[in-house]
Amino acid sequence: MATIGFHASHEQIPPEQLLRDVRHAEQAGFGAAMCSDHLEPWSPRQGHSGFALSWLGAALATTALPFGFVHAPGRRYHPVVTAQATATLARMFPGRLWAALGSGQRLNERPVSPEWPGKEQRQQFLEASFDVVRRLHAGEEVSHRAPLHADRARVWDPPEVAPPLLVAALTPATVRRFAPVADGFITVNQPLEDLRRMLGTWREAGGTGRAALQVHLSWAPSPEQARAIAFEQWRTNVFDPVTMAELASPQDYQRKAVQQDVGHEQIAGAVNVSADLGRHAQWLHEYAELGFDEIHLHHVGQEQAAFLDAFGDAVLPQFAAA
Repeated sequence: MATIGFHASHEQIPPEQLLRDVRHAEQAGFGAAMCSDHLEPWSPRQGHSGFALSWLGAALATTALPFGFVHAPGRRYHPVVTAQATATLARMFPGRLWAALGSGQRLNERPVSPEWPGKEQRQQFLEASFDVVRRLHAGEEVSHRAPLHADRARVWDPPEVAPPLLVAALTPATVRRFAPVADGFITVNQPLEDLRRMLGTWREAGGTGRAALQVHLSWAPSPEQARAIAFEQWRTNVFDPVTMAELASPQDYQRKAVQQDVGHEQIAGAVNVSADLGRHAQWLHEYAELGFDEIHLHHVGQEQAAFLDAFGDAVLPQFAAA
């Protein structure tokens, strides 16, 4: 039975409200939570971007939920900093944290770095990051050269229970490449056949551990409201993985959406939009039947309370009864 989690969207909601939302999610019956680590939102309309690592400390301390987060070591974070931060959280909250390492987006790295390497270079850095973080979590002193530098680095308070290190992946090629080094993978909702291919590739490549899915959805009491929420908040997030990684600012995403005249049909390919709670439950069953261990729900609206109550009352019980 898959765990149904709540995705806490730092890009859309201020951190103090998001802390109240995740407590609400726990009360509503969600069994886990996750977030992504951003410096910038995807669009000016989203308008927020709290610091995920400090927020996670508060969220772990004030709920009993397990948490995961998507994080890109590279420019904002040296992998030694990633190792120290995750080790500290894992020591304070053993067994409740996982981190998904990814190659990142230019959106979040452009403010601190004049260079944005190509995908292959970023993935080579990511492979080295998995190695460095694991060794530091094990209490080793680590020195490393290319493609990253570490000089006798050590985490002086390594975790007693090392947090699983997943890979954030959008394509079968990425899950195949990182299956030997990752403890699982997380992806986002795609057509069922594409998700089935991702899971199959992961297993064929020897991948073990959890398979997690983040599901973008829009729900409201009426179909018109659900469509309006998705259009207002998520029309900038419907592009292919290369475009999503390469655009440099929230304004760039907004301009791209206008230039391509992104409409409701295109949004529906990236967001499950419906006022019908039964339809949302059906989508969840379809994802779970593919074999995902965790399914984290991201209502793309900025107001979460009505969504949490409605899904807690009507959707989560249907899913649990399957």
